[in-house]
Amino acid sequence: MPFAEPLSPQARRKPSERALIVLIGLYLMLQSVSTDLYLASLPGLARTFAVPAATVQLTLSAFVLAFGAMQLVLGPVSDRYGRYPVLVAGLVLYAAASAAAALAPSIDLLIGARVAQAIGCCGVVVAARAIVRDSYDPVDGARVLARASSILAIGPLLGPVLGSVLEVRYGFRGAFVVLTAIACALLVATLRQLGETHPRPEPGTLRPAAIAAGYLRVLRSPQFRAYTLVASGSYAALFAFISGSSFVLIGVLGVPTALYGFAFAFCVSGYLAGTFACRRLLARHSVAATVRRGAALALASGLLLLALMFAGFQHWAGLLLPTAGVFAAHGILLPCSQAGSAAPFPRLAGAAAGMFGFLLMAVAAVVGALIGASHDGTVYPLALTIAACTVVTYAAAWKGVGGLRG
Repeated sequence: MPFAEPLSPQARRKPSERALIVLIGLYLMLQSVSTDLYLASLPGLARTFAVPAATVQLTLSAFVLAFGAMQLVLGPVSDRYGRYPVLVAGLVLYAAASAAAALAPSIDLLIGARVAQAIGCCGVVVAARAIVRDSYDPVDGARVLARASSILAIGPLLGPVLGSVLEVRYGFRGAFVVLTAIACALLVATLRQLGETHPRPEPGTLRPAAIAAGYLRVLRSPQFRAYTLVASGSYAALFAFISGSSFVLIGVLGVPTALYGFAFAFCVSGYLAGTFACRRLLARHSVAATVRRGAALALASGLLLLALMFAGFQHWAGLLLPTAGVFAAHGILLPCSQAGSAAPFPRLAGAAAGMFGFLLMAVAAVVGALIGASHDGTVYPLALTIAACTVVTYAAAWKGVGGLRG
């Protein structure tokens, strides 16, 4: 896809910090709402297109795989051409793909539209993360991402509920019409409010040797590895719950299907609370110290979950309350980890953001497969996996981040 050369420094538009935070939050939310808004439509897709559930699941897995892999491509593209053209092209592609999904006459075309949608979404998210690194130092960047993450949480909080209403009234096509409208609104806001933020795009960054060298430099950074491992462990714990919670809450603990969305929203509210806590912690502590406190909360919540399950308190409250703590810890850890991992790379922020996102998605995919393979009709595989992920998070925060110089 051709990109125009980035705007000159004189032509850049600088929105207010509040407007930028809102835009960043909405850009990041696009990933979660792309899935959450049509989760309620999955059973209906199988009936509409007369295909098995496994085929319908490809609309999810294909999105995740394309989104994860394309971060490695679009990160360097944003370093070469700038954030603005990648962002705008991503929104245009996302809107077109969402409209195609709404009109899809077959499951194959719907899956193809979801892949295109994932590529567009990836461009938006990678550019958004890089914009924060371009515009702020690590501490201020973490604060901005924490505030933006409070907006991001709206997607998983309201997405499943709104998706259920849309499915009942309009079928699966209603969800994709709404996603098209969201992308178009974001595109208009971007064209009016935002300009290029990358100070000196690098002409040679798309040569294969340069891409490989850039990613090697990113991966060699102890700071990148430490913060990315923290975020990966924390996100893996969340993804374990996302992958296995419906089976455990509904199939094992007896939560009515109609109430599952509210149970999920309760845990997401923990994430929202964590983003507010992150902002307060950063006002008093460094990014590294804030990460250590978030990791301690994650570990305490994971171990409490494990203790309650093995003590026989196998009730929905025994699963949801500690898991809300794990989500709250992620609300603290993710903004700090995103900012901390990209801090050493002012000229390669796109590559760093791409590798960061790819590694998180790769770990999540492994954990999701593990949850599916290990489910045995009890709460133990899910509880053990979440607890193990919080142990990794804590170790990475205290040994990895805590061991960094400065």
